[in-house]
Amino acid sequence: MRILDRYIGLTVASHTLVVMLVFIALFSFASFVGELDYIGRGKYGLLQAVYYVALTLPSLVYQLFPPVALIGSMVGLGMLSSGSELVAIRAAGVSMGRIILSVMKVGALLMVVALIVGEWLAPQAEYYGQTMRSAALAERISLKTQSGFWARDGRNFIHVREILADSQLADISIYEFGQQNRLQAVTHARTAVYQENKWQLQDIQYSKISETGIATQHQPKAEWGSLLSPAVLGVVAVKPDKLSLLGLHKYIEYLQDNNLNADRYEMAFWKKIMLPLGTGVMVFLAIPFIFGTLRSVGIGQRIMVGTLLGITFYLFNQTFGYAGLIYGMNPIVSAVLPPALFLGLGLFLMRRVH
Repeated sequence: MRILDRYIGLTVASHTLVVMLVFIALFSFASFVGELDYIGRGKYGLLQAVYYVALTLPSLVYQLFPPVALIGSMVGLGMLSSGSELVAIRAAGVSMGRIILSVMKVGALLMVVALIVGEWLAPQAEYYGQTMRSAALAERISLKTQSGFWARDGRNFIHVREILADSQLADISIYEFGQQNRLQAVTHARTAVYQENKWQLQDIQYSKISETGIATQHQPKAEWGSLLSPAVLGVVAVKPDKLSLLGLHKYIEYLQDNNLNADRYEMAFWKKIMLPLGTGVMVFLAIPFIFGTLRSVGIGQRIMVGTLLGITFYLFNQTFGYAGLIYGMNPIVSAVLPPALFLGLGLFLMRRVH
């Protein structure tokens, strides 16, 4: 049976790899075209655009795993079916359950690869890509670290520890320097919201530094005009679905400890957990189609059906996630329901396979 597992596994895995390469080529080209508008701004040139697109590929691969696994499994198993190899395997006395087990071993491998890419490779590559892009496009940003980033605004230096959703910042420090590069004042704000072309600082501690000493006062809120706009900050902000599970968990704890809304990040956390499982579901869903309705059709029809199902899963997963945020659904339910429904579809179709 090891020979059977190896043969089916290599067939499904090789076709999945080919499908993934095709998708990567298409999406990376589209991403590169989108970067052409930014070439020439600051120090952002052609090589930087190519480098940035290359660094975003792991995140792209991670997002594409479920539909690619479905299409690759359909094509691979379809090739075995077209050559009557699956018929020969069953005629040799191999049960349907044993064939399913061989296919799902490949599914388990793809799930592990998806987990590795999504948890380690993609977040690091995305972080370096965003850092490089932000440094090239927005020359005011001089340093970005895991604990926040530094920006220069005229004579002022700004440290932002956290970039939140919806044009919000948290834990901001503004260092004001005078004509002789002497530190004159330090302003710290708990949060900041961008409204009407200005930042609205909240929970402020202002410290004035002079030769006689330091005078500190507290203000509930104040306006802050700065060249540092959300458009610039959006360049360096990493989206929730690009973070690792550990990074999301720490960020959720930070938001909750500061009484800030963490729903968007909780949703991203549970969706990130479910994506590798969704990859396994997609592999399983390919089995009843190949042994049932798509048993005798051509490879083109299999690709079309697989693509439509994969797109449907992706759109349903995204739409249900956003709907869950809007209507206040439990993030776990919103993340689990789409793959659960497709698993139910696979089990229903499997019952009709003879």
